[in-house]
Amino acid sequence: MTERPSFAGVAESLRTATNLLTAISDTPRLDAELLMAHALGVDRQDVLLDPARFVVPELYTHLVARRMAHEPMAYILGYRDFWTLRIEVGPGALIPRPDSETLVEACLDLAREHGAGWPSRVLDLGTGPGTLLLAVLSELPAATGLGVDASEFALAYARDNAAASGMAERTTFRSGDWGNGVDGPFDLILCNPPYIADAEPLMPDVADHEPREALFAGADGLDDYRRIIPDLPRLLAPGGAAVLEIGARQRAAVTALAEAAGFAVACRRDLGGRDRALILTRK
Repeated sequence: MTERPSFAGVAESLRTATNLLTAISDTPRLDAELLMAHALGVDRQDVLLDPARFVVPELYTHLVARRMAHEPMAYILGYRDFWTLRIEVGPGALIPRPDSETLVEACLDLAREHGAGWPSRVLDLGTGPGTLLLAVLSELPAATGLGVDASEFALAYARDNAAASGMAERTTFRSGDWGNGVDGPFDLILCNPPYIADAEPLMPDVADHEPREALFAGADGLDDYRRIIPDLPRLLAPGGAAVLEIGARQRAAVTALAEAAGFAVACRRDLGGRDRALILTRK
């Protein structure tokens, strides 16, 4: 699209966009700056350092309008930064959340406890755009991984992300229904399943845009745990561990399911102090 001068400069346009986005975003100024940088094809830091050097492109108004309609920033920008990676993402794929980095931290602690060479094989059930698998493998260069997801849209993003991060040779992605048809054993299993109850209200950014099948899991939000956990003993290698993301109020219920399947369970909290990851090991 050809750029042409606007009646407003970059600084004024950022102020206007921030005021508009205040009604729908917790981070209106940041959103405005990221959208401007995206429209200009430059880094956000470039906009902040010298806004006067740029002419506001027509595209900016369109991007702000998309955000005003509650479209997630990650879908507009085409990526979300997670751990040390830039994860390409778009419609049909769950957007990475900072809270999920709790699972990565738990995996790295497990790796330190086990020592060099562990894990060798990693399985990510419900891999989405490859978020957890690639973050963990980025810190464990000797490991390889398999990502499974029911969405071909998500798997396309996962393969692109593996290639962009230099891990295509160490990863395989395949379509599947959780662990069905997957052959173990794996030293480490990751899983961020849907865990929102069907009747639970969500913000429009999430409810109107992200894939429902990656969010909702029955009346109590536990349907997928009931399918995944009983299959984990078959997939885990001796001495292995599974790390599952949970909702903030699901620790007791998911722990009971895991213990019934023969696991010892530990819990990790996220930076907000909420229960976020369960670590399952053989008793």
